[in-house]
Amino acid sequence: MSNLLDVENLTVTFPTRSGDFDAVRGLSFTLGKERLGIVGESGSGKSMTGRAILRLIRPPGRITADRMDLHGQDLLSLSENEMNSVRGQKISMIMQDPKFSLNPVMRISEQIIEIYRFHTGASKKAAWDKAIEMLNAVSIRDPERVMRAYPHEMSGGMGQRIMIAMMLITEPEILIADEPTSALDVSVQTSVLTIIDRLVKERGMGLIFISHDLNLVASFCDRVLIMYAGRIVETCAADKLHEATHPYTRGLLNSLPRIDAPQSRLEALVRDPAWSTAPSVSARQ
Repeated sequence: MSNLLDVENLTVTFPTRSGDFDAVRGLSFTLGKERLGIVGESGSGKSMTGRAILRLIRPPGRITADRMDLHGQDLLSLSENEMNSVRGQKISMIMQDPKFSLNPVMRISEQIIEIYRFHTGASKKAAWDKAIEMLNAVSIRDPERVMRAYPHEMSGGMGQRIMIAMMLITEPEILIADEPTSALDVSVQTSVLTIIDRLVKERGMGLIFISHDLNLVASFCDRVLIMYAGRIVETCAADKLHEATHPYTRGLLNSLPRIDAPQSRLEALVRDPAWSTAPSVSARQ
């Protein structure tokens, strides 16, 4: 099976007063029609990796890579106009909190229809019908009423479902989900993940699922990349995550509370400076 995305030696650099800082350091991985999880602490470079794939790092930040190909097409060589045809149409990204992603002064219908018409040139009527179809696909009841509403009238779970509908309306090949359930309560999380899983399987997409929740990723994804200080320190099958061997991954797992093995005191993660300087582990298949 051919890969949808090939990334080799991806680096994201920002200039600082004390010199260049590499937020992402030499990442190499592939993505097929699968659910690929990226986990790590805040600041490990997870979200920056997703944004770099879409070339959403603005100057003075710099993106470099030996290779960043979508179906063999070099994303780094595309002009900004050419990238605009990739963003949202071939690769979509669900941001962490819909409150900051949906325009508060535009009706939901305007925001969904705008994306679809930009990429397809469809008529308003065709775009409206497609938007209704997508809202139904993400299990929103009474989509006609929701289309006429403003974002502030929606709950967090509804807002996230609307974001999923917006990002999938153009039927992209790759979906990047950046902490899509972290702002939701547990019961709504399950519903949103079920919707994402069903749509990814039905449409034969590749999913990059960015999270800090190791247990969630272990149960939801197929493969997992563990990031620390901008590097991949370990990669494994998701169902084998709890058998991971790298001391950083073990430290993250041991710091999590467990119902089946309660402890009076959880372990504190002890970091080794060598982890941030060791070469990034390749996750290329």
